[in-house]
Amino acid sequence: MAPQLFGVFASHTPESCPLNNEKSKGIVAQLDGKMKQSMEKNGVKKIVGFYFSVLEHEWTIIMEAENAHGIEALCIDSGISAFSTVKIVPLTDFNVVVNRLKQ
Repeated sequence: MAPQLFGVFASHTPESCPLNNEKSKGIVAQLDGKMKQSMEKNGVKKIVGFYFSVLEHEWTIIMEAENAHGIEALCIDSGISAFSTVKIVPLTDFNVVVNRLKQ
């Protein structure tokens, strides 16, 4: 199966925010390395973009992966799910959708 794009939407409470919580801060400090370590074994091919909305306590990560289960495992392995609720959504390029509509 060819890799596809997924949106990974994570949110946490102000109390568990890395700005306010030492345990969460430690997880985020090691996040980059743990995510890179977990990618290959879980079929995550690429992190396309990683964005924070600090005051909303939300993250948006765009990943290219074989399936959502690999992303789920990466979120557990890296610690994202230790203090955030995670939603994984398959994404379709706008042009692909428009072409489908024209058929």
